[in-house]
Amino acid sequence: EVQLVESGGVLVQPGGSLRLSCAASGFTFSLVSMSWVRQAPGKGLEWVSAISSGGGSIYSADSVKGRFTISRDNAKNTLYLQMNSLKPEDTAMYYCVKGWGPGGSRGQGTQVTVSS
Repeated sequence: EVQLVESGGVLVQPGGSLRLSCAASGFTFSLVSMSWVRQAPGKGLEWVSAISSGGGSIYSADSVKGRFTISRDNAKNTLYLQMNSLKPEDTAMYYCVKGWGPGGSRGQGTQVTVSS
């Protein structure tokens, strides 16, 4: 059974930084691309970033390019999202997703709120 458990979401001030983590189990993590998606209140799902199984290919949405960095530690079965220069419009529930793109299995999410 695929299990994805996100953590690290908190209330942070504009301009601040956060690192989200996603602990994966139930599949061979090192062989699978992974993604982060987010959903802001009243809005649809947005594909934020993705990373290939070995880390050699990365996708970042224009809205986060230059501010968010996706990474992974295959030895720890963990996916990360380093978020810098946070803006109020980054406020959303963040989910990690198995696969390249927004359509795969995802966890329960972690809430990020950017507000002063």
